[in-house]
Amino acid sequence: MTDTISAPQASSPISGAAPQKLKRSIGVVGGTLLTLSCVTPASTLFVVVPDLFAGLGTWTALTIAIGSLLCIGVAFCYSELGTLIPSAGGEYAMVSTLAGRLAGWLVFVMSLLVVMIVPPVIAMGTADYLAPVVEIPAPVAGGAVMLLATLAGLLDLRANAWITGVFLVLEVVAAALVAVLGFAHSERGVGALVDGAVAAEGGGTSAVTAMMVVSGLAIALFVTQGFSTAVYLSEELENPKRNVARTVLLTLTISTAVILVPVIAITMGSPDLEALAAGDLGSMVTAWSNSAVGTFVSLCVALAIVNAGIVMVIQNSRVLFASARDRAWPMPVNNALSKLGRFGSPWVATLIVGVPGAALCFVNLDTLYGVTGVSVTGMYLLVAIAALFSRRGAHGQAAAWRMPLWPAVPIVLILVFAYILTQQETQDLLLTGGITAVATLYWALYLRPRQDTRWLVSIPEDGQGPVA
Repeated sequence: MTDTISAPQASSPISGAAPQKLKRSIGVVGGTLLTLSCVTPASTLFVVVPDLFAGLGTWTALTIAIGSLLCIGVAFCYSELGTLIPSAGGEYAMVSTLAGRLAGWLVFVMSLLVVMIVPPVIAMGTADYLAPVVEIPAPVAGGAVMLLATLAGLLDLRANAWITGVFLVLEVVAAALVAVLGFAHSERGVGALVDGAVAAEGGGTSAVTAMMVVSGLAIALFVTQGFSTAVYLSEELENPKRNVARTVLLTLTISTAVILVPVIAITMGSPDLEALAAGDLGSMVTAWSNSAVGTFVSLCVALAIVNAGIVMVIQNSRVLFASARDRAWPMPVNNALSKLGRFGSPWVATLIVGVPGAALCFVNLDTLYGVTGVSVTGMYLLVAIAALFSRRGAHGQAAAWRMPLWPAVPIVLILVFAYILTQQETQDLLLTGGITAVATLYWALYLRPRQDTRWLVSIPEDGQGPVA
C-alpha cells in the first residue's frame, strides 16, 4: 500500500511513557458553547461580513446562504469522521487514518494555517468597536486580545466553557438587536436580496455576477467555519461517538441563523448601497437608534472578539498537542508540546499559539484573509475526499454517526470546492501553495523516511463507545 492511501498505525508512546490524554469534562451544552464561541457570530458579522458587503452588495446574504448550504454537507462529513475517529488532531487525524499520511499531513498544514491566522484576523477588529470608549491602533488591540486569550487558554476547559458562554449570550443579544433595528428601518424590500447590485467606485451601481459570488464563497465558508471546533474537542467531550455529531450540527444551525438573519436585516435597512459597501455597521446601528445603543452593541462585539480569541487559542493548542503526541516533530519539540499543565491544558502548545498570534496582528490584513480563504476551502476539499473512504473495510463496521446521501454528499463537495479554488486570487493561491510545498518537502525528507517512528496518528481508546 502507498503512503497516500494507507492508514497509519497507532502511535507508540513518546519517550517510552504512555501518551498523555486530555480530560473528558464537557458535554453537548459545554461543547456547543465553545464551538459557537469559536464561530463567534457577532464578531464575524461585524469584522468579516463587511468585506463581503463591499464586493457583493445585496447578494452578500445569498452568498452566505449558499456557503452555509455547502457547510451542511461539510458538517455531515465532520460528524461522521469525527465520531469514527475522535482525536484532538481534528481534520488531520481523520484524513490520515482514512486517506493516508501524506493527505493527513497536508490537511494538518492547512488547518495550522487557519488556526494560526484566524484569531489575529478577528482580534484586530477589537479596535473599531472599542472606539466609542478609547482609541487604540488595531494591531495593538489585536495583540492585547491574543495575549489575554492565551492566559485564559491555560485555565481548566470546563471553566472556559462557562466563561465563553456568558460572552456568547452578549454577542447573540447584539446580533439580535442589529436584526431588529435593521428590519424596523427597512429602506428596500425582500426583492433587493436577489437584485445583485453593489455600489460602484466613483458613484452609481454595478451588477454582481455569478463568478463574483463563486469567488466570494471562500470567505463565506470562513464565516461559519468554527463549527468544526467540535472535532478538536472530541477527546474532551463525554461520549464522543454521540456528542461530536450533535455538537457539530447544532452549532452550524445556530450560527447560520445568528449570522444570516442580521445580514438580511442590514441589507434591507442600510440607507443606500454606498453605506452598505462601506460596511460601517456601528454607524448604521447608531443611526437606527442612538449613540448609547451604538456603544452597547460595539462593546458587546468587542467582548465577542475576546471570547473568540479564548476559544480559538483553546482549539489551536489542541491541534499542536495532538501533532506532538503523534510525533510530527523532532523529539524535543514533541516532548515540549505534549506537556499538560496544572489544569489539564497543553500549556506549551497554548503559549506557542498565542504569542505568534499576537505578532501576526501586525501583518497585512488582506493577505491574511486571502490565505485563510484558500486554506479553509482546501481543507474542506481533503476532508470530503477522506469521507469517501469512511466506509471502507473495518471502518464501515465501526460504531459511528453516518451521514445521509453518502457518497453523493462528499462527491458534490469535492467538485464544488475544487471549482471555488480555481476562482481565487493568484497571489493567495501561490502563497498557500508555497507553504504547502515546503511542508510537503518536510514530509518527504523527514517524516516519510521515519514512518515507523514519526507521524503516527493515535486515537484514544476511551473514544470508542456506543452511538445513540
